[in-house]
Amino acid sequence: MARRPSLRARLALPTAVAVALAVAACAVAGWFITRNQLYAQFDRTLKNSSTGPPHLLRGALMACGPDESDGRPYPFGTLQLVRADGQRCAIPGSATLVVADADVRVAKGELRQSLHNGTMSDGTPVRILTRPWDDRRDGPRRVYSPSDPPLAAVSVALPLSQVENPLGKLALLLAAVSALGVVGAAIAGLVIARASLRPVDRLTGVVEHIARTEDLDTRIPAAGVDEIARLSRSFNTMTAALAASRDRQQQLIADAGHELRTPLTSLRTNIDLLLRSDDTGRALPPGTRHRMLVSVKAQLRELSSLVGDLLELARPEQDEPVREEVALHDVVARAVERARLRGPGLRVEAAAEPWYVHGDPGSLERAVVNLLDNAVKFSPPGGAVEVRLTGGELTVRDHGPGIAPEDLPHVFDRFWRSVSARSLPGSGLGLSIVSRVVHESGGQVRLDPAVGGGTVARVRLPGTAAPDDLTTLE
Repeated sequence: MARRPSLRARLALPTAVAVALAVAACAVAGWFITRNQLYAQFDRTLKNSSTGPPHLLRGALMACGPDESDGRPYPFGTLQLVRADGQRCAIPGSATLVVADADVRVAKGELRQSLHNGTMSDGTPVRILTRPWDDRRDGPRRVYSPSDPPLAAVSVALPLSQVENPLGKLALLLAAVSALGVVGAAIAGLVIARASLRPVDRLTGVVEHIARTEDLDTRIPAAGVDEIARLSRSFNTMTAALAASRDRQQQLIADAGHELRTPLTSLRTNIDLLLRSDDTGRALPPGTRHRMLVSVKAQLRELSSLVGDLLELARPEQDEPVREEVALHDVVARAVERARLRGPGLRVEAAAEPWYVHGDPGSLERAVVNLLDNAVKFSPPGGAVEVRLTGGELTVRDHGPGIAPEDLPHVFDRFWRSVSARSLPGSGLGLSIVSRVVHESGGQVRLDPAVGGGTVARVRLPGTAAPDDLTTLE
C-alpha cells in the first residue's frame, strides 16, 4: 500500500502546480502577444517597402524566361514578378521565390493582395506580400478583376528569420523564467505550509504527549481567533472535561469503597461470629443470634440501597432524557405511603394538588422517596413530616435538628454527610440523586432551615395543573 504524503506536501504541491500553471499561461500568452505584434510590424514593413523602379520591373517582365538569379539580396528586398499563367519573372540581382496559388490569383485580378508565408528557391522561409502591378494605368488604388486583370503581380519578401529568431530567444527566456517561477513557487509553498502548519504540529505534539502519558492537565496555547486557535481551545475544553470526569470517577470509586467498607466489615464480623459458634459447638444465646441476624439483614439492605444509588449515579447524563407526562401528585402519594412504612412511629401529613410535569416517572418517584427518607431519618420519634404540593412546588418539612448554615452548600454533594448524620444509616447519595433528577426535568431544588427548627426541602418543577394544558406547553 502506497504511503500517503504528509499534509505539508499535500498543501505545497497544489500551490506549486497552481503557480506553475499560472506562470505557464502567462508565458504562453506573452509569447503569442509578442508574436502577433512582431508579425504586425513585419507586415507593415512589407507594405511600406518599395517594389523598385518601374523600368526594371518592365524589363524583367519583357525578358521573362529561365531564372537567372545570383541569390544576392536586392536593395529593395527580394522581388519577383508573377504572371497570370503562374510563371515567375526573376529580377536581376534578386533571389527567386516559390510561387503560391494566392500569388497567381493576384496576378489574375481575383485578389487585391496576398500576404502569406512562403519560401525562396533555396528553401529559406520568407514573408511574402504580393500586389498587382501595371504601369500602363494611372491610379495606385485601381481595382482589378478577372475581366480586367493587371499586367502582372509583384511579390516582395523579407526573411522570416527577422521575426522567428527573436521569438525563439523569447521562448527560451520565458521557459527559463517559468522554470524558476515553478521552483520558487514550490519553495514558497513548502515555507508557507510549514509556517501555517506550525500550530498544528504543536497540537499534534500535545495530543501525542497526552496519549503517551495520559496527562490531561496539559494545555495548548490558544492565542488568536483563527481556526487553529478555535481548535486548540476546543481541545483544551475537551481535555479539561475528560480530566474532570476522570477525577469524579476516581472520587466516586474512592468514596464508594469507603462507604462499602463499613457494611462489609460489619457483615464479615457477624458472619465470622456465627460460623465460629457453629464450628466450636458453643451456641450463641438466642437473643444474641437474633440480633446478629437482624444486623446482617440491615447491612445487606444498606448495601442494596448503596448499590442502587451507585447505579443511578453511574448512569450517564442524557442530552435528552426520557420525558413523558407524569402526574406528580400521584408520585407524591405513592412516596408518602412508602415513607409511612419506613417510619411507623412518625406522622406523615400530606396534601397534594394536581400537577402534571414532563419527566421520567421512575426517576421522579425515586427522587421524592429520597426526600421523604431523608426527612424520616432525621425526624425525632413521634415527630411529623409535612408534605405539600401546591402550585408546582413540592415541600417536605421535618422537625429534626436541622442543617448547619456552613453545611448547606454541600448537601447535594456525593457521599457528603454532616457530622451529626454520620452515625445514621445511609450513604450520602440520596440528595445527589434528587438534584440530578430535578435538574434533568428542568426544575430546581434547595434545602432551607425551617421556622421553629428542622429542615424544609423545596422542589419546583415546570408543569401545569391540567394535562391538556401540559400538551400545549410542549
